[in-house]
Amino acid sequence: MAQHSRSVHFPVGILGISSGSLLLLVNNYASTPGEDFIPQTALGILLLVIAAVLANAGVLSLSHGQLFSLLCLTVSGLWTGSGLVYILAGQGVIPPDDLGPSLVPGLAAFTLALLLIAIVALLAKRAVLFIIALSISLACAHQIAGLSAAGFGRSATAANYLFVCLAGVYFGVGHLLSYITHGKVELVATWAKEKSVQKAQQDPECTSMTLVSLVMNLLAASVLACPLLGVVPQLSTGHVPWLWTAGVFQLAMCVLSYRDMDPLGATFCGFMALLRFAEGYTALLFSIQPYSPVPFPVVFSVLLFIMAVFSCQKSLTEGVYQLFFVAYLIAIAAEPRGFLQRGTQGVQAAIFVASAGVLFVYALNMNFSRRIPTGQGLLKALVSKINALTLRTHDKDFHTPYLGLSKYADAEVLGHACSVLAAFAITATIGERGPLFVLVLPWAVVAGGVLQLLCGSVCFARGKTLESTAFILYGVMWVVWGLTRYGGLYGESRGFNAAVGIIGFMLFNALVTVAALFLNVAWFAYALTFQLILISFLLDAIGSLPFGYDIGVTIIFGLVSFYCFLAHLFNGTFQSPQIPLGPALVKLSGTGGSRDACLHVPARKAASVNQIAEIMKNGGICGMPTDTVYVLVAACNRPDAVVKAYKVKKQAQDRPMSMWISSIKQLDPVKHLLSPLLLDFMEAAWPSSISMVIPRGPWLDAFGLGEAAKHIGTPQSIAIRSPDCTVATHLINMVGPIAVTSANPTGEADTTHHNQVYAKLGDKVNGVLCDGPSPENIASTVVDCTKIETGHIGFFRVGLIPKSKVLHIFEEVQRRHKHGKMNPAFEADSSDSPMSDHLYASVDEEITEEPEQ
Repeated sequence: MAQHSRSVHFPVGILGISSGSLLLLVNNYASTPGEDFIPQTALGILLLVIAAVLANAGVLSLSHGQLFSLLCLTVSGLWTGSGLVYILAGQGVIPPDDLGPSLVPGLAAFTLALLLIAIVALLAKRAVLFIIALSISLACAHQIAGLSAAGFGRSATAANYLFVCLAGVYFGVGHLLSYITHGKVELVATWAKEKSVQKAQQDPECTSMTLVSLVMNLLAASVLACPLLGVVPQLSTGHVPWLWTAGVFQLAMCVLSYRDMDPLGATFCGFMALLRFAEGYTALLFSIQPYSPVPFPVVFSVLLFIMAVFSCQKSLTEGVYQLFFVAYLIAIAAEPRGFLQRGTQGVQAAIFVASAGVLFVYALNMNFSRRIPTGQGLLKALVSKINALTLRTHDKDFHTPYLGLSKYADAEVLGHACSVLAAFAITATIGERGPLFVLVLPWAVVAGGVLQLLCGSVCFARGKTLESTAFILYGVMWVVWGLTRYGGLYGESRGFNAAVGIIGFMLFNALVTVAALFLNVAWFAYALTFQLILISFLLDAIGSLPFGYDIGVTIIFGLVSFYCFLAHLFNGTFQSPQIPLGPALVKLSGTGGSRDACLHVPARKAASVNQIAEIMKNGGICGMPTDTVYVLVAACNRPDAVVKAYKVKKQAQDRPMSMWISSIKQLDPVKHLLSPLLLDFMEAAWPSSISMVIPRGPWLDAFGLGEAAKHIGTPQSIAIRSPDCTVATHLINMVGPIAVTSANPTGEADTTHHNQVYAKLGDKVNGVLCDGPSPENIASTVVDCTKIETGHIGFFRVGLIPKSKVLHIFEEVQRRHKHGKMNPAFEADSSDSPMSDHLYASVDEEITEEPEQ
């Protein structure tokens, strides 16, 4: 059954492809040269819906079948772009005569991409994938022929989609039979027999995200190269859907690359998304042919060149491929009309060929253990000969943030790069031309706005509160300023209203600037120089901007951002040396200190629990998740650690520490000193969120507390518990009984997230096991068991476990004892238990404050 659950997304993807193919089959077969069977708007909407289903199946199957995921996402891109074109044509935005030139560039790109996927599927012996990819590729080719000559190719297109439907039906029947018969009946080539989807060794360059990004680059290159080759007359509005579809998919691949712990791949996808949106914007305004200012593409080419150099650590092929885009940006800077001129379109023709070649090589390497050489390891070999440089070992643990778990890699490289691009974009002067006549809007809004908002979201997921706040705030500011200043919305509205809005941003950024004092010098300079840019915006709004001030502060901000970009990129690549970011300018004790204050490790890893256990065995104190809230713990056999934990909390006398065990087996050395009824009650109630207050006695001396025993419990009693938490239980098994107190300063609310533990006690503890939010925000139920031998229990506090449940458990234990059904392990000790004689004498009957859990 695990095999079927593992491939659950395959049937969904095949069903999506089959349904889309059936839709196009019916439309092509039933349409006539003068009239479409399905209206273009309806056809486009249906294709978009199916494309969304395919994209979801492709993303969810990334870890199960990379070739299948590539196919789903490629077909999704095909139907997204063509669906949007059909919608625009149906609404009259694209004239009927321009439908063919609008569709052909995109169809041509996907014809080649799907043909390459079909070849790889054939070599990998994936019959169903081969038939689907080849059939859709041929369908696209016949559709191009049909658009070129009216009435030609529709039947052939329909026939190809029929093959896709038949393959989908075969696959569906095969999986259905396999499911019904529990694997006894399996059709050939339906993947049911495979133990797992064939997968090459993990390779950072051969991921589905990289391949989909290459397909989208192939698409954009086809759209821009077709006017040069004479396939279409010129770049037009009908090409915008293809280019912006590529941009959206690049953004999605950027996010997925961060999830795959590939910051270099994510940054490159972000850069490609920026180019796609700018190209689409130019196509949208092709009638006015916007002018492309020189500074932005020059700065962009520098950033991309640096990226290409650092990408050589993945493979030489990756770095060389990115150099094509460096040449592309140089061509844009050299020609005033940018994307509309022959030079840039010629470079895109070269990118088309390069993208196709790299796509084919990477797809082969992804599916076969024998690889085509791509220059992997060359940079590592070169750096190993340079004593001054040490490459950083790249693994997912490198991107584990200091506040716990994260599903994303570090996004600060892209965030600072976007600041550089947005800053230099707004240095362009509009002059007498209208703002739409200068190509600034997409650079400022997409680079400074959309991508920075994405980076802020990733930083937030990593627990980087300040960084995420800054990126999101700056992203919003770039979007607002870009749309108003360079989108034609500013007009004559300069004055009080605009100034008030900018002052609001300045106040927020002032808080970010002050907070950056606690991080490092680089972030403080970054926030402070952005404040200078906001001042220039304010002066412009009130008409008092000094000549050259805005250009000067913008360049300063761009240079600071470039330093941060280079530092994070370099430090993420090399272990040593490191480009300094500077220390925190202000440090306050008692607020968690710096990010290196204590060890912070994910609780889901056994190695992490082992690390915390070693710290505790050596006398350290740590924060730990439980079945209720986070707690501060120390090993009972390390009295010095117990005293340290007590002093860290400045424990109130009326809220003593408690003792926790993993199970009652840890009480075996003292079981002869405890009541059989109490032990049976413990065994029936634990593990759970029930704390039992029992009389203090000589039994406590067996756990090595020494003089530190006075800090646990009161002079008359002590609270003991066995938590219902796998992590906590495993840790206590390794360390032994532990002394526990809540992980918050006395008098404050309980800590319900590892971030709070780190913030409140990060500089006072030796480690924190990070497990995200607490499963429960309610404390444990504290039961008074000091008079249990009399048949009565009381309650100091009713918490997570209701009083009725505790009483029911106790009644069941009492009933067994009345019938003589005692725990066999304690029957021999029941006659001479000193519980009633010794412990009751020391019970504090005047307890008014409950023990802190």
